Amino acid sequence: MQTRGQELHLLTRPSALARTQAASVRSALEAAGHSVTVETVESDGDRVDELIDEFGQTGAFVRELDERVIAGEADAAVHSLKDVPTDVPEELVIAGVPERGPAGDVLVTTAIEGVDGAAGLEDLPEHATVGTGSRRRRAQVLAAREDCAIAPIRGNVDTRVEKLIAGPLQDRRAEIRAAAGDDGDETSGEDLDAWLESRSPLERDALDRDLDRRYGALVLARAGLDRLTLAAPITVTDLPTESFVPAPCQGALGVSAREDGPVAAINDAVDHAPTRVATTVERTVLAALGGGCITPIGVHATLRGEVVQARVRVIGPDGEEVAAARDLPVASHADAARSFASDLVERGASDLVEASEGAS
Repeated sequence: MQTRGQELHLLTRPSALARTQAASVRSALEAAGHSVTVETVESDGDRVDELIDEFGQTGAFVRELDERVIAGEADAAVHSLKDVPTDVPEELVIAGVPERGPAGDVLVTTAIEGVDGAAGLEDLPEHATVGTGSRRRRAQVLAAREDCAIAPIRGNVDTRVEKLIAGPLQDRRAEIRAAAGDDGDETSGEDLDAWLESRSPLERDALDRDLDRRYGALVLARAGLDRLTLAAPITVTDLPTESFVPAPCQGALGVSAREDGPVAAINDAVDHAPTRVATTVERTVLAALGGGCITPIGVHATLRGEVVQARVRVIGPDGEEVAAARDLPVASHADAARSFASDLVERGASDLVEASEGAS
């Protein structure tokens, strides 16, 4: 079977993050001697104007791309693995799982000169508005700070950051203008011009944004922020994965391909064995608990020598939870993950998942 020198056509979504992720896969494939083209395809999740949790369609960001791969219109599709349903179509396999980025969540706050900000969750003012479109993050934030107001937020990572900084940036611009006084002092005017000129493109878009809501902070995935390297005045604080247990496969990519397609070529070029093991554990637990990519389940697995350290946290709509951690043997990690999940089911984890989905 040919594993070098193939011409491969990849699909990805049009967001800046998706294109950056696809570029990393393309680089790995080209380094292995393949010729690669990348095409962007808008998914159902990109077209809807509502939060994906409210849209309620598992696989909304991957289905259209995978259907084109199945139809033979492309060789493979690059996904955020957390978006890929556990019931992959029988024609497809996850051919490659590259080395994972950071799996955890971060708190993102503004860091604008002259505007008070907060570094960590404990530093937010009482009743602060925290933006997230995730049921899991909502439950975990409220478990730590029940006074916070959780507000929905829509858009890609850069759009969400733009919404966060828009209010403080516009406030700062107003302060600089006010400092000039009614006489329109030229020196102050030059200062405002210089300040505006020094803003990044994202900040300029934020200054032009109509405000429908102000956010005191956002909770986002660390991996997405790191991959985009946004030029924005923000403070990013890691949230502990012990309590803010990440979504299954957060920070990982998955490359889907037809079972009779260039699976070996993709696997040889991009697959990272420790990440494959960890994400297999996470997807196995997710499937056993009856969850999908929009379910409020945190599952995080890390390879440590001969064991996989797995942690699970499920929080129900009324704040009740089932949480556990266990070391699983690498040699039988999938079977051990199923056994772990079975114990969680007996403790009521699946009931909490069902109750959360019914309460949405």
